[in-house]
Amino acid sequence: MKIKKTIEKVPGGLMVVPLLFGALLNTIDQMHIPFVMNFLKKLGVAQTPDGFYEFLRIGGFSEALFKNGSLVLIALFLFCAGSQMNLKVGGRALKKGVLLTSSKYLTGLAIGLLFGLFFDPMDGILGLSTLAIIAAMTNGNGGMYVALTGQYGNRSDVGAVSVLSLNDGPFLTLMSLGLLGSSFPVIAFIAVLLPIGLGMLLGNLDPEIRAFLKPGEILPVPFFAFALGAGMNLASFFNPSVVAAGLTIGILTTVLTAATGILVFKLFKEKSYIGPVAEASTAGNAAATPAAIAAASAVAASSGMMTSAEAAGYASIVNVATAQISIATLTTAILCPIAVILVDKYQKKRGIDGTIEDLVLNNDINKATHSSSN
Repeated sequence: MKIKKTIEKVPGGLMVVPLLFGALLNTIDQMHIPFVMNFLKKLGVAQTPDGFYEFLRIGGFSEALFKNGSLVLIALFLFCAGSQMNLKVGGRALKKGVLLTSSKYLTGLAIGLLFGLFFDPMDGILGLSTLAIIAAMTNGNGGMYVALTGQYGNRSDVGAVSVLSLNDGPFLTLMSLGLLGSSFPVIAFIAVLLPIGLGMLLGNLDPEIRAFLKPGEILPVPFFAFALGAGMNLASFFNPSVVAAGLTIGILTTVLTAATGILVFKLFKEKSYIGPVAEASTAGNAAATPAAIAAASAVAASSGMMTSAEAAGYASIVNVATAQISIATLTTAILCPIAVILVDKYQKKRGIDGTIEDLVLNNDINKATHSSSN
């Protein structure tokens, strides 16, 4: 059976499909169907605090992995992702990576700030939150970026992914919410950064460790996606306002982050704009950010730097924000490649081949000019 290939046909499938499956099972579980509960009772399953029997709460390794394992698995993912952040990138790749990361982040931050000024930052128009907007718009799909720049871009475009890996995980969103007024203690930032930082340190000290941890960028994703879904109701994905919100975030991500990235590249004299458009997507793992932020807010509340009501507010929007970001992931997975193809065609009409480094092109022109002058 071609299960994996079938899942990967869905945009962001390794994240989205397990998430939906977990949500489906949890939805059935929460219906508390009598014959299912009777069967579980006969097996010796312990009652939940509410007096029900649920197949996602049977205890042991199963409950730890499929119901409660999301934060541990997200931490493992961040550690492995950190190990792939190569600090020895070339100068041109480093430049492009910094430009793309900063322009994408500042765009997401600006939209989140504007949204918070005009609407309720926790539950505004279409049920959107500042958290969902920033998490979706600042975290790009690295796999899609590499695939698109590998086909339509040049070597420094592809190399920029080492810097772009910095937007993996909840750190940029956590920092943004801090800038927008939410008070998180220093330990909350350390707690988020530590797995990434340790992974980065080990990966750069020993290339063999980097190679060993590379599968961890992908392997935990379907598992923490399922666990996140196991806390959701499938009805969330069929709520018209949630779907509209996810589509809105997806369109904004592709259009606005591509536009600002192109503008920044133009300001820094880059000829090809394949990189900024290829990065105009939402990563599937961004759906894990709301849960991580809720965990950080709980730490902030326990330390007295955030009110219990504000922390509860973040916890209450986790499921909706996760669903919205998942829909945004699907949306950008369709729009982003189309945008790259259109930009590539436009550039080629103007004599710009995105697969050729500008420096190589300029050297060739200089050589031709020098030869003709002789």
